[in-house]
Amino acid sequence: MPRRPPVGADVRRDQMLTAAAELIAERGFGDTRIADVAERVGASPALVVYYFGTKDKLLTEALRYSEQTFYSAAEKVLATNPGIVPRLETLVAWTCLPEEQEHAPGTWGLWFDLWAQAFRHPEVKKDRVELDQSWRDMIARVVRDGVEAGEIETLDVEEFSIAFAALLDGLSIQTALDDPVVSSDVAYQAAMRFAASSLGFAWKYRRKRSRRRAKSA
Repeated sequence: MPRRPPVGADVRRDQMLTAAAELIAERGFGDTRIADVAERVGASPALVVYYFGTKDKLLTEALRYSEQTFYSAAEKVLATNPGIVPRLETLVAWTCLPEEQEHAPGTWGLWFDLWAQAFRHPEVKKDRVELDQSWRDMIARVVRDGVEAGEIETLDVEEFSIAFAALLDGLSIQTALDDPVVSSDVAYQAAMRFAASSLGFAWKYRRKRSRRRAKSA
């Protein structure tokens, strides 16, 4: 039987991942060094290399760790909102509204760096595929639940999930860059109107207000 790493090693690794996620979000991947991560957690650069090997691997692992935190929180929030409309509103708000992103676990800043690195590095590209699929899978599950509950008609769930995830990713970039045309409100409404039109439910605009203020730019 393979030996499981000591609990202390798991905690140390998580500390490094948290520090890496914070630093990359603050400075960007290009300006984050392994030495910076080591300094923030009070470890040696050699120890960070021991756990992750390369800086690229540290980026993808930090994003994976951040996304796991995001999905864990999302599962709890979605469980308290059984209807398809409030569930989709939550996912769109976490993507498009800065005040909703403030207290959400995870960060879009990491995604921006991952996309840039994946464009040129095959190893990072492979990890991006897996992480993006997790995002589409969550959207697909919300839609399937809506179909099973009789809230919407049967449709090609995978096709919608691909289109909706791509739309949200694009809108997240516009809002993160403070685009003068695509404001957070415009992005939120565009995403929800697309969902309503594609899925066949009625939707009226109202400013989304999160009950727990829980992905951040």
